[in-house]
Amino acid sequence: MKGIILHGGHGTRLRPLTHTGPKQLLPIANKPMSQYCVETLVSAGIKEIAFIIGGIGSDKVKEYYGDGEKFGVKFTYIQQNFPKGIAHAISLCEDFVNNEKFVVFLGDNIIQRKINDYILDFKKSNAFASLLLCEVSNPSQFGIAEIENNKIIKITEKPKNPPTNLAVTGIYFLTPYIFEVIKKLKPSWRNELEIADALQILIEEQKKIIYGIITDFWKDTGTPNDIIEANKIILENMSESFQGKKEEDVILEGSVIVGEGTSIKNGVKILGPVIIGGNCIIEGNTVIGTNTSIGENSHISDCNISNSIIMSNCTIKGKLDIRNSIIASNSTIIKEQNKNNKKFLLGEGTQISL
Repeated sequence: MKGIILHGGHGTRLRPLTHTGPKQLLPIANKPMSQYCVETLVSAGIKEIAFIIGGIGSDKVKEYYGDGEKFGVKFTYIQQNFPKGIAHAISLCEDFVNNEKFVVFLGDNIIQRKINDYILDFKKSNAFASLLLCEVSNPSQFGIAEIENNKIIKITEKPKNPPTNLAVTGIYFLTPYIFEVIKKLKPSWRNELEIADALQILIEEQKKIIYGIITDFWKDTGTPNDIIEANKIILENMSESFQGKKEEDVILEGSVIVGEGTSIKNGVKILGPVIIGGNCIIEGNTVIGTNTSIGENSHISDCNISNSIIMSNCTIKGKLDIRNSIIASNSTIIKEQNKNNKKFLLGEGTQISL
């Protein structure tokens, strides 16, 4: 079985973070969110994975992932010139799939469980598709499955009045027959070929669709709040590790992960779960509170930060309280006078003096 990761789109809900690159490369717990998809597929024994790329900064995907050698698999890159929908992106993979069953991951989906059993069940079955469903609190934002007598009877994309709260996650197990179905599709009101419409055709043709319901953590990271929540959940499930250096007057509580070459100076307090990348300097009575990620090569001084994501190569200095924020790579924030708390959503290369 082969794997496909959809890595395109414009990420409009995450601007300005996505002005310089695809949203799927935004880090969660210091790792690009799409890498969680890669690792899930690799752990399930999949050896060939195609990335569907397009939009701003798509070359960064190739630069980061390469040919797949460091993951022990083979990567292929397929260009989608315009964002024409999930079904259209899947249609570009017909030659890559080569008449095999395959699994599709949306690159901004985070799942905290293995999919090995789902793959095995689908391989053994005569089903034309297998879907992973998850109960959500905002079903009007997702494709929703309606079930009757343990059978999916209807799938509706973002219904105004959802019949259930079972969202179709961005993980699809499919057979090559889906390519014939996609050829029948007409563009939706969004001018896209919708995967929900393709699945609905399978249902109407009485093709067998099986499903599983995820009770573990699953997240569609489409908004800044989604990313911060996913960061929190992943940090809570990581094991502590300290590879840096710390001075004597440093307080560490909870699960703390510190990368090689990082220096934690006197007066610093870190309250896990927290991850700090390599070659950072944390000093000057700084408090790094729970659910915070700090990327490599960053310099943090005299700050109080919690429930936030600070990406790599950032400098933050001064009496700053930062909460529920995402600060992109290469940003500089320096506060020279006492001011009120601030909330930041900063694009790459931002520089602020307060």
